Amino acid sequence: MALVVGPVGATWVGYLRTTGVRVAYTRKIFHVVIFTAAAGVHANGGLPATMAFGSVIAAMVLLAVWRGDGFPFYEAMARERDRPRRSLFIVVPMITTAVGGLASSLIAGPFAAVGYLAAGWGDAVGEPAGARWGRREYRVPSLAGVPATRTVEGSIAVFIVATLGSGVALASLQLGWQAVWGSVVCGAAAALVEAASNHGLDNLTVQLVPSILAVWLFG
Repeated sequence: MALVVGPVGATWVGYLRTTGVRVAYTRKIFHVVIFTAAAGVHANGGLPATMAFGSVIAAMVLLAVWRGDGFPFYEAMARERDRPRRSLFIVVPMITTAVGGLASSLIAGPFAAVGYLAAGWGDAVGEPAGARWGRREYRVPSLAGVPATRTVEGSIAVFIVATLGSGVALASLQLGWQAVWGSVVCGAAAALVEAASNHGLDNLTVQLVPSILAVWLFG
C-alpha cells in the first residue's frame, strides 16, 4: 500500500501545484491522504506495517527536500511564508508526525487511529479554512524565528473536522453511541491543542492528545 499511496499522492499534489493550486491546499491534501492511509495500515498491520509505511513516506519527503526549489512535490509542501526556512518546516513536521504516530501506537494501541484521523483531517483543514474564511488572527509560538499566525475560523474548522475524524475512528472500534460524545470530546481536545501548539510541532501534539484521551475514556 505504501508503495502505491505515497508516490501517487506525491505526484498528484505536485501536479496540482504546477497548475496553480495554492500550497495551503496541496500541502494539506497530501496530509489527509497520508494520515488516512496510515490509519488503515495501522488497523490492518499494526505498528510494524505503520513504521514501514512511514519510512517510505519519509524517504519521499527527504528526496523532495534534497531536490529543493522548483521540484513539484517540494513546491507542493513548501510555504512561501516560511522563507528562509521552507525546508525546515517540511522536515520538522515530518519528524513530529513520525514521533507522534509511534508514541500514539505504543500508548494507545488501536485507539491511535483517533489521533491519526483527528490530526490527519482536523489539522489539515485549519490552514485552508483560515486562508479562505479567516478574519480573526492570533499568534502562535514558532521555530527558527519564522512568524506564525492562526485564525479563530481555522480553529473552528479543526474542531468540526477533528470531531468527524475521531468519530469515524471510534465507530470503527465498535463503541456504538459512545463514539458520538467521545468524538466531540476528542475533537475539542484536538482543536485546543492545535491552537496552542508551536508552528511545526502540531503534528505531534494533535496526534498524541486525542489518542491518549480516547484510550483513557474507552480503553
